[in-house]
Amino acid sequence: MKKLFQTIQNIFSIEDLRIRILNTFGYLIIFRLGSFIVLPGVDPNALAKGVGTQGILGFIDTFVGGAFSHLSVFALGIMPYISASIVLQLLTFAVPQFQKMQKEGESGRKKIDQITRWLTIAIAAAQGISYIQGLVSPDMLLPGINMGAFTIWALFAIVAGTMFTMWIGEKITEKGIGNGISMLIMIGIISRLPQALAKEAYSKGLSQGFFFVIELVILFFIVMGVVMLTKATRKIPVQYAKQIVGNKVYGGQRQYIPLKVIAAGVMPIIFAQSIMFIPALAAGFWRDTSNLASSLGAVFSDFTTWQYNVVFAIMIIVFTFFYTALTVNPNQISDDMKRNGGFIPGIKPGKDTSEFIDGVLSKITLPGSIFLAMVAIFPAIAHKVGVSRDFSYFYGGTSLLILIGVVLDTLDQLNSYLLMRHYEGMMQSGRFRERSASEIKMKS
Repeated sequence: MKKLFQTIQNIFSIEDLRIRILNTFGYLIIFRLGSFIVLPGVDPNALAKGVGTQGILGFIDTFVGGAFSHLSVFALGIMPYISASIVLQLLTFAVPQFQKMQKEGESGRKKIDQITRWLTIAIAAAQGISYIQGLVSPDMLLPGINMGAFTIWALFAIVAGTMFTMWIGEKITEKGIGNGISMLIMIGIISRLPQALAKEAYSKGLSQGFFFVIELVILFFIVMGVVMLTKATRKIPVQYAKQIVGNKVYGGQRQYIPLKVIAAGVMPIIFAQSIMFIPALAAGFWRDTSNLASSLGAVFSDFTTWQYNVVFAIMIIVFTFFYTALTVNPNQISDDMKRNGGFIPGIKPGKDTSEFIDGVLSKITLPGSIFLAMVAIFPAIAHKVGVSRDFSYFYGGTSLLILIGVVLDTLDQLNSYLLMRHYEGMMQSGRFRERSASEIKMKS
């Protein structure tokens, strides 16, 4: 415990890190306050009765911290931006024009970011219309408010709220700690956890208190398993050739290339979940005109159906391989090793090394993606065996994976700041200054 308090003291003793942490908390508070600002024209008395968010709509409400059911200006949260990012990454992977933009460096990245923002507006507008038609009825509006006029200004408010949420996420990434987009999703999930835990404990009562304890124990082991999966790496040994310069020998040391089992991190889950929202939202748009849309919406709005879980699992596996291919480039790793005089024992440098790394990456990604998909469908299994719907969202699944992934990434970033501070302290030590002064005197 003493070491923990000492670490916290070290964190806040670094001025840059302290400012970043305070900025992060400030932006997150703004995000949470915005989730309680209801759309203009909605009757608070009608809103107090609650808005039904069952099935997949409950997932959306969990990700945005209850803003979806509160009819808030932040109702869609950051999800349209994530959907737009998915589309742009697919285009970057398949369309030569976007590949060229990506290779242009900073200018190309700015162009892609600008296109992503415009696409976010279009997706937010489409999802906003479905959201208004699906959840808002005329009896929920203030007296004298026309439904047609309300739809127009509510749509503007929802799109503006989405863009403001996107801006908050970018500011957290720039001036705060961790990835801002993932951080917003995490804080939305955490805000719903205490309420879900309390409801589960109350529903079990004293008579079923033993089963509630078993649920918590199982959840603990699931958390440990997900942490092990997230941190698991496959180390590839790399040997560097010795170089003799004068009377000194450089190199010759043995190092490792750490390849993560889940190199894509939490992004495949976020991508897959974002796409799984589309059928439910589209069904709300065409619910009165198509029986097929209504039936598909009913199937994919319930996260416990086998159709939903099969599609969800397949998408997670596909996105894991796709995002791993984007983030880990075996050719670049091979070229860097060859340039620095490194080689994998028993493997020829160049193409053979690249193929070997690609083969190892494929072998570890496949079981990792399958396990990731299994964890993602745990909420459906938990709900089928008696866990309440609200608490089952956290019983593994997307919520837990996002929470653990974001927390671990943030802790890694904090550790990097602490290590950097530690090295600066060594460089500024009295012994180093004294030695440097004597060396300068001898040279003079």
